[in-house]
Amino acid sequence: MQLALTIIQVILCLILVAVVMLQSGKSAGLSGAIAGGADTFLAKNKAKSLDAKLAKGTKWVCAVWLVLTLVLNII
Repeated sequence: MQLALTIIQVILCLILVAVVMLQSGKSAGLSGAIAGGADTFLAKNKAKSLDAKLAKGTKWVCAVWLVLTLVLNII
């Protein structure tokens, strides 16, 4: 049982790393604040929908990983 949960946890870790790496940066610093008006409306919506899905996926995978870690710690 513990071996199976540990394997699932390792898989979740790899998924979590992949999802986090696919997300775009949230702050571009001062240059992003100055040149932020150059983006078109459609480009922002497309990126926002993808980023929103990745952020939601990150939250769910992280929550499952956290619960699984606590269960493995109890076992």
